[in-house]
Amino acid sequence: MKKTNFRWMICAMLFFATTVNYLDRQVLSLTWKDFIAPEFGWTDNNYGTITAFFSIFYACISLVAGKLIDWLGTKKGYLWAIFFWSLAACLHAACGVATMVLCGYDSLSAMGAAVKVGGQAGLAIATTSVWLFLACRSLLALGEAGNFPAAIKVTAEYNPKKDRALSTAIFNAGASVGALVSPVIIPLLAKYFKAKGIGGGWEMAFIIIGALGFIWMGFWIWLYKKPSESPYVNKAELDYIQSDEEVAPAADNAQAAKPVEEEKTIGFFKCFTFRQTWSFITGKFFTDGVWWFFLFWTPAYFKDQFSLSADNPKTMALIATLYAIVTFLSIGGGYLPKYFVEKKGMEAYSGRMLAMLIFAFFPIAALAAQPCGSISPWLPAILIGLVGAGHQSWSANIYSTVSDMFPKSTVATITGVGTMAGGLGSFIINKGSGMLFTYAEGKGAAFKFFGFEGKPAGYMIVFCVCAVAYLAAWAIMKSLVPHYKKVEA
Repeated sequence: MKKTNFRWMICAMLFFATTVNYLDRQVLSLTWKDFIAPEFGWTDNNYGTITAFFSIFYACISLVAGKLIDWLGTKKGYLWAIFFWSLAACLHAACGVATMVLCGYDSLSAMGAAVKVGGQAGLAIATTSVWLFLACRSLLALGEAGNFPAAIKVTAEYNPKKDRALSTAIFNAGASVGALVSPVIIPLLAKYFKAKGIGGGWEMAFIIIGALGFIWMGFWIWLYKKPSESPYVNKAELDYIQSDEEVAPAADNAQAAKPVEEEKTIGFFKCFTFRQTWSFITGKFFTDGVWWFFLFWTPAYFKDQFSLSADNPKTMALIATLYAIVTFLSIGGGYLPKYFVEKKGMEAYSGRMLAMLIFAFFPIAALAAQPCGSISPWLPAILIGLVGAGHQSWSANIYSTVSDMFPKSTVATITGVGTMAGGLGSFIINKGSGMLFTYAEGKGAAFKFFGFEGKPAGYMIVFCVCAVAYLAAWAIMKSLVPHYKKVEA
């Protein structure tokens, strides 16, 4: 019997969900500097506060999001997650009018005039708008925290161990693709609607991008069922999917092939008694913040360093090039452990850790990004692209270590716990960066680091932290779990 390949259709659905996830996440980073900040009088510290608290909201919710996904199941859990984050994305558009009303102005133009004057009125507008955006970001975090636990759980359901890193790399590339297309789409949307006189333009960018998630929900309701229940998965494909498991003798249809017994779920607090859990926590805490820093701050970096606004065609080309590098190289990152296992005969965990060590060296390129910026902005774009490719390749494999070592019934829970740790790390780096950049800009030439002055010195400090984070994480992970060991419920 010829094997169906419906698991790749499911992988494509995960890819598109992750793409939408990152498009929604990127609207703020691509509009705040040129469209939103002038309207509300934001500083780097204001923006750093919003991105940092989004990260901490995301972290806290992730702690329980995985458990909720395990409880609700992947179909319902994913639907609720994308509903909440799509609704939240659209609600950002109301922050301008809400700030106007709360601060007692009759029109947006009157509020804008108060921002230009500054003083206590300007401070009140900036503070109120920051709190409103934080409320929307918290709801966005509520939904987005469910994406990766659900996607990793689906990947474990639809793939044998040897294919999970590749499948994860493919859907995880949605993050890169979302970041790749967003600089081409989002600033132009904001610029177009601003020219049409529809608010500040940024509002419609949030609404249009946010609406994409509702479309995805319709396809998910139609297509997703567990492999053993799906009419699109035949016996040959189901046997392949379940090749890691002991299954009961099957009849001629896919529905007849069932695991011998359901795996027991590991209690939430018991999860923290395993070294495997702490290995995953460490890997996420040290490295997720690097990805989120570049995701949130790269448009601002090109603005600060090269005076390139987000809607400048050169900025779009630079960011698109950066994420094109991330996208294409990171998919290969999912194949590398498969090569080690199938061609070199390595055990899956050993092959995965070797691949992760290789990818941990990529972020060292961040050390050269700032010095090379004096030559051309294209060089930092390329080097940051290599950092991002290393992260996404690392990410595809670290997620797969969870499905390798934990029962499927607990995969989403552990993924959520690790995502929480990653969000905490992101909070630290984003809030710290915002404070550092505002401080460095204020000090000017008096603030120096490695030959750079002012805000460029601040960027150099953060780049140095990013460069060594992955090697430090890998060393700790390897010491915690030197060899593969399956966790039993």
